Amino acid sequence: MLKAMTAAVLASALCVGGAGIAFSPLAATAAFAQASDPAAQVIDGFDRTLLDSMKQGKALGVQGRFRKMEPAVRTTYDLSAMMRVASGAYWAKMSPSDQTALITAFGRFSAATYAHNFEDYSGQKFTLSGVDTRLPDKLVRTQLAISSSAPITLVYRMRQSEGRWRIIDVFYNGTISQLAQQASDFSTTLATGGAPALIKKLDDQTDRLLHNG
Repeated sequence: MLKAMTAAVLASALCVGGAGIAFSPLAATAAFAQASDPAAQVIDGFDRTLLDSMKQGKALGVQGRFRKMEPAVRTTYDLSAMMRVASGAYWAKMSPSDQTALITAFGRFSAATYAHNFEDYSGQKFTLSGVDTRLPDKLVRTQLAISSSAPITLVYRMRQSEGRWRIIDVFYNGTISQLAQQASDFSTTLATGGAPALIKKLDDQTDRLLHNG
């Protein structure tokens, strides 16, 4: 069973104002189903890993699903870029060691969220619905088909980093930015306790997800 999806789970524009993404019919038609696009191929590979984790979900358990998803999250998401933006002005005030620890904690939390919420398989399917170029980024649109409800639209904003297209934000149903929500959530913790407090918060959330799977 696929657990209830929050925007923070599915929603991964460095513009973090929470605005949605508008697509013109012409752009959507021109970009439709560009399966050979390198950014789309990255998303396809990630979706395959996620589906494989779900299909083995009961046998793997939440810890096994986490171990399967963590390397996929680290290679598919630009965790460093996302944390720089989500931390706002606090990022420049952090020590390099705190920055590194925060990126690691964020990656573990992201993988644990997938492991916890995508616990098994019941016919779910990811389908590429288009790729739109917004230099320097690409927007890769997919739909997650769930038998018991309407399809969920996911829009991945991707940017090249170290020669590979990586996710820098996800929009849930085309309007809810994961990065905007995380920036809002992280700012309060950073304001009161700095990087150590946010690292602890992410680690605690990860532990809860992995022990309540």
